[in-house]
Amino acid sequence: MKTLYLECNMGAAGDMLTAALYELLEDRQAFLDTMNALGLPGIRVEAQACAKCGIHGTRLRVLIDGQEEAAAQHPHDHVHPHDDHHIHGHHHHDHTLAHEHHNHDAPEHHHEHHHEHYTYASICKLIDSLPLPENVRRNAREAYRLIGEAESHAHGAPIEQIHFHEVGSLDAVADVVGFFLALHLLDPEQVIASPVRVGWGSVRCAHGVLPVPAPATAHILQGIPCYAGEIEGEMCTPTGAALLKSSALFFQTMPTLRIQKIGYGMGGRDFPSANCVRAFWGESSDGEGETDEIAELSCNLDDMTAEAVGYAVSLLQREGALDVFTAPIQMKKNRPGVLLTVLCTPEKKEAFSRLILQHTTTRGVRCTFCRREKLSCRFQSVHTGYGEIRVKVSEGWGISRCKPEFDDVAAAAESAHVPFDIVFQAALRAFRGETV
Repeated sequence: MKTLYLECNMGAAGDMLTAALYELLEDRQAFLDTMNALGLPGIRVEAQACAKCGIHGTRLRVLIDGQEEAAAQHPHDHVHPHDDHHIHGHHHHDHTLAHEHHNHDAPEHHHEHHHEHYTYASICKLIDSLPLPENVRRNAREAYRLIGEAESHAHGAPIEQIHFHEVGSLDAVADVVGFFLALHLLDPEQVIASPVRVGWGSVRCAHGVLPVPAPATAHILQGIPCYAGEIEGEMCTPTGAALLKSSALFFQTMPTLRIQKIGYGMGGRDFPSANCVRAFWGESSDGEGETDEIAELSCNLDDMTAEAVGYAVSLLQREGALDVFTAPIQMKKNRPGVLLTVLCTPEKKEAFSRLILQHTTTRGVRCTFCRREKLSCRFQSVHTGYGEIRVKVSEGWGISRCKPEFDDVAAAAESAHVPFDIVFQAALRAFRGETV
């Protein structure tokens, strides 16, 4: 399976993500030619060789009338509310105090720009007018919907009232459509991203100080595993967060891949660590097994009856946990206790944590995210003298095994008044093509 893995150890921003994908393309010049023929007013996209901590990659520069736009605007010009309850400003934090931001490497300019405004609807209309494949336009609109809803939530105004400065809006559009155009050209079968570093501290904008991650970024990243890291500053931008959320299927550590290419999308600022997004292009074969991520929830119980613990286990199983199990433990003051463990998918972590808190006496639930390497599973029905029996087939990692399904075997054995093992062995022989 063709897999794109995005490593966001230094955060994520629109131009860095796009530059990382750009390095994976077979025909990079064709990508630049397409971007520069879109007809975005005054916009030109250039690829610039760049090195960070001795690692070489690409920095994509979006020029407006021949210069990088952030040099011509106020630093950190975030979206902000005005007295007329409309939202004006620049949502594209890729030009704030973060890390790649165009203004950090661009020369100073002191000319005038016309600060017209785009609404969310006009941004979508602009995207729809671009000569790009429909899936690229659709994905770009989805990313802008995430950004618009996040800004709407952050400022308490309807998305229809979100206004973006023209300066900054166009180069943000270039980053968004550039990312999805590169993704379209690569055509991966799945996109996976790492947990996202967001940074910490605060950033000063034209209208005050914002916490890191910025409110819009934090809103978009809900449900995505992320962490602060040790570097102070804004590491992930709303645009970067929206691109990741609208493209990645999973957020986890790197799965098992046969890596074929690596792209480095460089930021503008220098840090002790190489300031880049890495894009890994590789092949993950179904025959080699599958990899996913699960959440492991656990708590210690020493003041519940066995019946109450059993009820909680049954309830968690009925609610769809991947597995629920208990183990005896010895707790403080030499009290015997029970370790309750629940396995679930990452997106159901909060729901199962609430169920544990509600139906047990624990005051806290521990959570660990685990990478799971597993066998793929399919069912195959076989005909036996006792009826149709489903056989579970598990394959991957050079392993293949089969097992008749318990419920089917038990029902057939009861119906035929024969021992369970007689039906079980008959199903195995039928699956192997042996005479039954």
